[in-house]
Amino acid sequence: MGSAAPLPRILVIGTGDTKCDELQFMASVIDEAGGLPVMVDVSILGDPPYAPDYSKHDIAEAAGTSIEAIVASGDENSAMALMAKGAATLTRNLHDAGQMDGVIMLGGSMGTDLALDVAAALPLGVPKFVVSTIAYSHLIPPERIAPDLMMILWAGGLYGLNGICRSVLSQACGAVVGAAKHGTKPDGARPLIGMTSLGSSCLKYMKHLKPELEKRGYDVAVFHATGMGGRAFEAIAAQNGFAAVFDLCIQEVSNHHYGTVVTSGPDRLENAGRAGIPQIVAPGAVDMVDLQAWQDLPAFFADRPYHAHNRLIGSVTSSPEGRREIARLVGRKLATAEAKIAFLLPVEGLQEWDRPDEPLHDPAGLGAFLDEIRIALPAGVSLQEVQAHINAPAFSEKALEIFDAWVAEGVIPEGRP
Repeated sequence: MGSAAPLPRILVIGTGDTKCDELQFMASVIDEAGGLPVMVDVSILGDPPYAPDYSKHDIAEAAGTSIEAIVASGDENSAMALMAKGAATLTRNLHDAGQMDGVIMLGGSMGTDLALDVAAALPLGVPKFVVSTIAYSHLIPPERIAPDLMMILWAGGLYGLNGICRSVLSQACGAVVGAAKHGTKPDGARPLIGMTSLGSSCLKYMKHLKPELEKRGYDVAVFHATGMGGRAFEAIAAQNGFAAVFDLCIQEVSNHHYGTVVTSGPDRLENAGRAGIPQIVAPGAVDMVDLQAWQDLPAFFADRPYHAHNRLIGSVTSSPEGRREIARLVGRKLATAEAKIAFLLPVEGLQEWDRPDEPLHDPAGLGAFLDEIRIALPAGVSLQEVQAHINAPAFSEKALEIFDAWVAEGVIPEGRP
C-alpha cells in the first residue's frame, strides 16, 4: 500500500497582532479538516502571541525593505501597500517552490486590499479564499479580482470571535482545504481559446464555434460578458493564458463608458492585445448598456428603448451619437495591440433583440455605429464585413475561416486532438 498523500499546505494570512483569536481558530479548523495551516503574519506595529511560520520581517524582506522602513513610510495606506507587495511576492515564491497548495486571507478593508494583491499574484487553479467584511461590495474594483477568487462575507467578525464568526470562518476554511484536496487545475493539454458572449437568448454564435474549435483540438472557455466574466477573461489574457481569443461580445466597453456597475474595469478589450495574443473581435451587443433591473432607470436613459432580461439585469440602447463614441473608443483600445486583429462587422445586427419587431431594434443607431467603426479602426486591424446578423451561421463561418487561416500561417498554434 502506498503512503498517504501529503496534507495540503494552506497559507493563513492576516494581522496576528489584532486578529490572533480568529487566525488561530482558522488554523485549528484547517488542521481538523485535514490540511496543514501555515501562518503568515502581516502585522505592522505589533506582534502575534504565537510564532508565525512567516513573520512580518519576512514579509518586509520580500518587499525589498524592512519593517522599520514600512512603519516610517508615511501612513497606514502606504504601509499596507508595502506589506501587500511583500505578501504577494512571498506567496508567489512559495507557490513556485511547491511549498503551498492554497491560501485563505482574513481582513476588513485593509486586509482585503492586501488579500486582493496576494490572490492576483497566484495562477489560475490555486485555491484562494478571502474572508472579508466588505465582500461583494462596490468598494472592490472588478479589475482587482482574481478570476477564480472565492469570497465570503465576514459577518459579525469586526472584532473578536462569536457564534456567527465561527460559522463563517469554519465554512471558509473547510472550503479552501476541500478545494486544495479535490480541485482540478487547468492541465494545458490543448491550447486554450478565450471567447466572450452573453446568454444564448441574446448571442448564439458560441453554440456553433465551440464544438468546431474543439474538433480542431482546442479547449474553449466561454466567458459571460456581464462584468465579472469579462474581468476574468481580461485577467487570464493579461497572464498570456490564451492561444487566441474570439472577443465577440464587447458590451462591457459600453457599460464602463456609461458608468454602470456591470463593468469589467477600464482595461476591457486591452489585455489580449498587450500580451500579443491574436484576436478575432466583433461588436456583439456593444449597442446595449446593462443596468440593474432592480433600480429605476437613470434619467440619462429614460427615453431609450429598454429590455428587462430578468429581475437582476436589464438593457437600454445607446443613442446614435453614443454609439459613435463607443466606436471611437473601441478603435483607440485596439490601437494598442501587439498582435494580429481581425474585426468582424455583422452589418445586419449585433444582438438578438435588435432584429425587426424586437424591443431594441434601432436601424439609425446601428447605421451610426457601422459608419463610425469603419473610420475608427486603426490601420493595422483587418476589417471583415459580414453581410449577416451576428447570430447567423455566416458570421460564425467567417470567424472560423479567419481562425483556420491564422493556424495555417502559424499565427496560432495548432490544436492537439
